[in-house]
Amino acid sequence: MKILNPRETVAELDRFIIGQAMAKRAVAVALRNRWRRQQVADELRDEITPKNIIMIGPTGVGKTEIARRLAKLAQSPFLKVEASKFTEVGYVGRDVESMIRDLTELAVNQVKAEETERMQERACELAEEKLLDLLLPPVPARPAPAPADADAAFPVRGSTPPPAGERVSTREKLRTLLRAGKLDGREVELEVTQQNAPVVEIFSAAGIEEMDINLKDMFGGMFPKKTKKRTVKIPEARELIAKEEVQRLIDMDSVTRLAVQRVEQSGIIFLDEIDKIASRDQGHGPDVSREGVQRDLLPIVEGSTVTTKYGMVKTDHILFIASGAFYVSKPSDLIPELQGRFPIRVELDSLSRDDFIRILTEPQNALIKQYVALMETEQLRLVFTDDAIEKIAATATLVNEKTENIGARRLHTIMEKLLEEISFAAPEKTGETVVIDAAAVSERLDELVKDEDLSRYIL
Repeated sequence: MKILNPRETVAELDRFIIGQAMAKRAVAVALRNRWRRQQVADELRDEITPKNIIMIGPTGVGKTEIARRLAKLAQSPFLKVEASKFTEVGYVGRDVESMIRDLTELAVNQVKAEETERMQERACELAEEKLLDLLLPPVPARPAPAPADADAAFPVRGSTPPPAGERVSTREKLRTLLRAGKLDGREVELEVTQQNAPVVEIFSAAGIEEMDINLKDMFGGMFPKKTKKRTVKIPEARELIAKEEVQRLIDMDSVTRLAVQRVEQSGIIFLDEIDKIASRDQGHGPDVSREGVQRDLLPIVEGSTVTTKYGMVKTDHILFIASGAFYVSKPSDLIPELQGRFPIRVELDSLSRDDFIRILTEPQNALIKQYVALMETEQLRLVFTDDAIEKIAATATLVNEKTENIGARRLHTIMEKLLEEISFAAPEKTGETVVIDAAAVSERLDELVKDEDLSRYIL
């Protein structure tokens, strides 16, 4: 994987996210600092901690998308959690350590998927050999008859050996037919392993995840694995055998070690809605629930060791990116110790009408492109004129101003309402071209925008 420099990282983020240059620069530098840390001397490496970031800005301006795309670029284990979901230890709800356990689980699945892909070719080769064994079972060895005398125990010179060459030739012919797909219609009998685990119901206010008990691991060895015979066609048999072979080839101890290392060295946790756990009213004493969550978060962000089912995981070098609108509270309302662990603060801009036009058309996954592709599946060609795009952007801006500002998410609502009739009737319009212009947008949306009460409900 190529290590991107900050300028290249920003350029990649620009392909998917409009604007927010300061936030992109901040995360690009944070990502590059991880690579820089790996290059310094060992004695200094552990002393360099990640510079965690707080993104401040209204909803729908790209905070989550920046963090998600950053993790994808770095191929890092990434977890998005809402800070408001956590409760202080001793209260009903999720404790903050659960996010480290979740991140480790994601990393294990990520590494296992990579190993599965790496072992796929070898697994397919083994599956092919097993299929050939099923199609041409080996001849069972016959016990030699007891010799009548000592001389008979020795083979007679010139006796004919078993026709092994014929079997090899037949096997290779079958291999050729198998690879050409000419045996796909044939059926074979397979023994498929079944893991019988007990059905256990646990009633817990915190949920089974918080008990940190893996019942499969606990009871798996107590119950024997059963095999079931199934008669399946060659393609399905190949898939089932390859799947079992992959599981045998993967070294789960190695996978776990690598996953834990990835979490510790390159994990990214996106803490959304951190403003919801800031104490807003200091005049009436501390808010136990909010301050308690902050104090529980502090050791995780500072660096501690969390117990997971895959072993101990250190959080010292996990990058935390927090975000919040901070409408009511402000970053200084967080406890001082937690503020100090988020030294980089960037403010994201509200989106303008011009930003909306760019969001609709420029990114690689632009909204207009998405809807055009969706309609193409019905063989319906959808065309948006420039004035229609401008009108959609202007409508989204106006509704955001009149009601609640939800940023770019308003475009999704507007587009769904605009294309509701077309989406419904698309299967009946196969082969047609539908042009959306400014007049069509006005006809569909103007009345809703004028009626402020109605637009609050519908747009």
